Amino acid sequence: MSSLDSFAITRKWPARHPDRIQLYSLPTPNGVKVSILLEELGLPYEPHRVSFDSQDQFSPEFLSLSPNNKIPAILDPNGPDGKPLALFESGAILVYLASKTGQLIPADTAGRFETLQWVMFQMGGIGPMFGQLGFFHKFAGKDYEDKRPRDRYVAESKRLLGVLDKRLEGRDWVMGEQYTIADIAILPWVRNLVGFYGAGDLVEFPQFKNVARVLEAFVARPAVIKGLTIPA
Repeated sequence: MSSLDSFAITRKWPARHPDRIQLYSLPTPNGVKVSILLEELGLPYEPHRVSFDSQDQFSPEFLSLSPNNKIPAILDPNGPDGKPLALFESGAILVYLASKTGQLIPADTAGRFETLQWVMFQMGGIGPMFGQLGFFHKFAGKDYEDKRPRDRYVAESKRLLGVLDKRLEGRDWVMGEQYTIADIAILPWVRNLVGFYGAGDLVEFPQFKNVARVLEAFVARPAVIKGLTIPA
């Protein structure tokens, strides 16, 4: 019996490799944060696709691991004290995996918390705002005659891009020369905004030259290229 057998989620998504981190996800901006990080860290993991088409995210098995019915979630068979650890919320997972390995997060206390503030910047600002803009521009909201809701999120998304652009002035990455989980948290959402959501013109993306420069470097990384497609 695997140490993961007691977790209900493994009944719907059996672990073929129970010694590996189990990833339950989709290649969305939040989902790929974790697959990219796992690829960057070189940690062995087993991905499982949580299909929104079949509403897997509302299944009792998935809710047993992620009660907020959001991807991604993980099961680490080798968690703290050698015991399995279940986690949901992409930001928490990024911090956990970086801390577990001592990689992609500064070792000094000040650097660590400075990195975490930018992860929170994405979680509390970029993710929710870009996501709402995507709804009003690409999905159901595009049919609303009243464009004030869309324009509200356009304005806030532009403001956030401005904050990020200023931070990246003269820097290779959010934290300077060191590539960290802050970049992995933020840049998939920027990519989604101008790519999948097709909102580049709306937010006047070309004016944010530092963001565009760093995004180009990000998507060229081998781990990012692979992580963006997982789970297939």
